Amino acid sequence: MTCLKIIRGGQPGKEYDLEGQRWVVGRSPECDVVLDVAAVSRRHIILTNEGGQFFVQDLGSRNGTYINNQRIGDHAPLRDGDQMLICDLLFEFCNPQAEAGLLGQRNLTGSSLLGPRDNSTDDTGTSTIMASLDVGQAGSISWNLSAKPETQIEAMVEISNSLSKTLSVKEIFPRLLESLFKIFVQADRGFIITRPTLDGPMVAVASKARRADDEQNMRFSRTIVQEAMESKKAILSADASVDERFNMAESITDFQIRSLICAPLIDSEGKCLGVIQVDTRNQLSRFTEQDLHVLAGVTSQASIAMDNAHMHEEAIKQRALQRDLEVASQMQHALLPASSPEVTGYHFFEFYEAALQVGGDYYDYVMLSEGRFAVIVGDVAGKGVSAAILMAKLSSDVRFWLAREPDAAKALAEINAAFSRHEWDDRFVTMVVAVVDPKTNQLTLVNAGHMPPMLRNAAGKVIEIGGEQAGFPIGVIDDYQYQAYQQQLEPGDFVTIFTDGFSEAMNSKRDLYGIERLAEVIGNKQVSSQDLGKHVLEDVRKFAGDFPQSDDMCMVCFGRT
Repeated sequence: MTCLKIIRGGQPGKEYDLEGQRWVVGRSPECDVVLDVAAVSRRHIILTNEGGQFFVQDLGSRNGTYINNQRIGDHAPLRDGDQMLICDLLFEFCNPQAEAGLLGQRNLTGSSLLGPRDNSTDDTGTSTIMASLDVGQAGSISWNLSAKPETQIEAMVEISNSLSKTLSVKEIFPRLLESLFKIFVQADRGFIITRPTLDGPMVAVASKARRADDEQNMRFSRTIVQEAMESKKAILSADASVDERFNMAESITDFQIRSLICAPLIDSEGKCLGVIQVDTRNQLSRFTEQDLHVLAGVTSQASIAMDNAHMHEEAIKQRALQRDLEVASQMQHALLPASSPEVTGYHFFEFYEAALQVGGDYYDYVMLSEGRFAVIVGDVAGKGVSAAILMAKLSSDVRFWLAREPDAAKALAEINAAFSRHEWDDRFVTMVVAVVDPKTNQLTLVNAGHMPPMLRNAAGKVIEIGGEQAGFPIGVIDDYQYQAYQQQLEPGDFVTIFTDGFSEAMNSKRDLYGIERLAEVIGNKQVSSQDLGKHVLEDVRKFAGDFPQSDDMCMVCFGRT
């Protein structure tokens, strides 16, 4: 039975029967084979059966179609075992009846199928002509003293010069194959095979043929490659087509490979990155154990080059990420007030510092109608980029509702409702909104699960305000109604609103700064209210010393002169 079978993505194992002459595959419900994947085009490909031979044509899809890791265009042949990649869906084309007919033709003509296929089999035999070399441990490869000196020197110089000049993994593979063809002059074909994902199929990421007629028959032995990957051993098969070790697997007998060598690429941590396979059909120039040692040495150098390339690419990604975070930090600071408000009879102090490049703490000043002003301090649960994005979104809602709704408690309820509608994966925000009318010196305080602000009066007495009226954090209950606390601000009264980055600051002994110490420092009569914010910040930093900041720190102070 002819079919397309999903082997990765979607529903692995699902089969689409191909009965008839023509099938359209795509996202549209009108297609014969419907793939409900957004990246798939509405009409992606068309399959046709022309006298028993199947062909596939890409219909100008946005993301293309790949057969055996090669992008195809018009009228590409499909043969039994071929793997077809459409976006994230990997299919295997199964046409066993046609394959059986072609196998007889191959035995007569010596031709073979196109493209890689999974021909692995259970290996039960042993071979007297099979040689292997353990390369599983870093530094275990040494050049065989019996190998020809000129071959050793040529291999060392060629590979060293070629691979030392590139820091791109994609550039390493073709250079490596070019060098191998100069070293092994009898080689007909060469492959570099990797497994892109842990459970994915083995794929030839690079291949090379010495002659043009071999380019149409570029298939590697999955059975031997699998053995080399799992055992981490370089393998020599003097005559793969009769080698009992691989139990006459079709992946060998089908290719009529007469001699091959392959070696795994092992990184510095002992992980197998892939396999290099080189083969020849020249009966007079079979590979030897000396060749196996040379290839093992080459793969050792190639593995180092790949390690370096991976580290270089990772460093580039890290630098790009660092630049993005620096820009994000600049943007976040741009969202914060550029300066304190200028309000007659009042003075302000503010401080913000993220534990990482960006953070989830937030403060703002909002000038309201009739000369009133609002002070807002918030703290998103968590820190880093995700917390910063949430806080940026929340800051715009805060400004909107405070400007629209004169009642601070009702405004905070609307802010909470708007935030809750998004369902931010159990994220929540604690927040304090303080609205002051300078004409009456009336303070209205609304607390959403935040630590109570501290008020110091002219006599130096410190009290927590608005704690009894504190409600749930934003994002916990979507229709929660908040209560307002009101306080008359007298001359010399000074309010400090802070996040837990201050109260939970930690020193090298893992001691917490604590609420009690914070209240004691705020109540220091020797420090004027104009200098109080700076004094608190200096005391927290002195307490923490060189111990790294573990949380975002935000503090806003305001009061009457």
